[in-house]
Amino acid sequence: MPLNPRITQWQGQVVWLIGASTGIGEATARALHALGAQVVVSARSSEALQGFTQAHPGSIAMPLDVTDQANVAQATQHILKQTGRLDLVMYCAGHYRAMRATDFNLDEALKHQQVNVVGTLHVLDAILPTLIKQGHGHLSLVASVAGYRGLPNSLAYGPTKASMQHLADTLYLDLHDLGIGVSVINPGFVATPMTSQNQFDMPALLSPDQAAQAIVQGWARGRFEIHFPKRFTLWLKLMRHLPHALYFSLVRRATGL
Repeated sequence: MPLNPRITQWQGQVVWLIGASTGIGEATARALHALGAQVVVSARSSEALQGFTQAHPGSIAMPLDVTDQANVAQATQHILKQTGRLDLVMYCAGHYRAMRATDFNLDEALKHQQVNVVGTLHVLDAILPTLIKQGHGHLSLVASVAGYRGLPNSLAYGPTKASMQHLADTLYLDLHDLGIGVSVINPGFVATPMTSQNQFDMPALLSPDQAAQAIVQGWARGRFEIHFPKRFTLWLKLMRHLPHALYFSLVRRATGL
């Protein structure tokens, strides 16, 4: 049973993808543009955004720093003046650096919080009044399977993604009866600039285009949680329910850490 209204018709839909200069966000923007959506792409790199709009006629570039609340508010108003509404907003902006407790870096940990968590809140503050007034629309947060349970090298990143998952749960409960869809996207490993720093084999690695296809399919099926690839993510979901002693033992054995 779908938890959200199915999104199958994209022609003329206004979609705002935040964090769309590379990786999953950019690939999803390309996919939705091909399906006929009015695509607005945001990121800090104005050059990358301009390249996207030149290659995808009719799309709109909106440079954005999600850590700047005033910038997010201004960008939202500018988009609404141009489009008149928001049918879907996907928050894909993210920051990741591998970190363990033996090499803790406070500045880096706080940067994860600012981009992954506070940035999300800035966007919510800017768009929720419009979505609620409209009585329709969809909000999608890109988290990660790293938020399911603690993992080595994920001291800074994992907690922020767990926070986004919890936030999506609560947003769904608050907004569903108002006609607003909410989904959380939990990718496994996807070949992006963010994951390119990993110095270990990434199982079931997907391309950004494959990730975008899974996301669009998830929206079409009315999913709340969209996770992929299932041959990897289903094992991680199962491991969430293991007792701590068994979970810690399996993770140490699998990672060697």
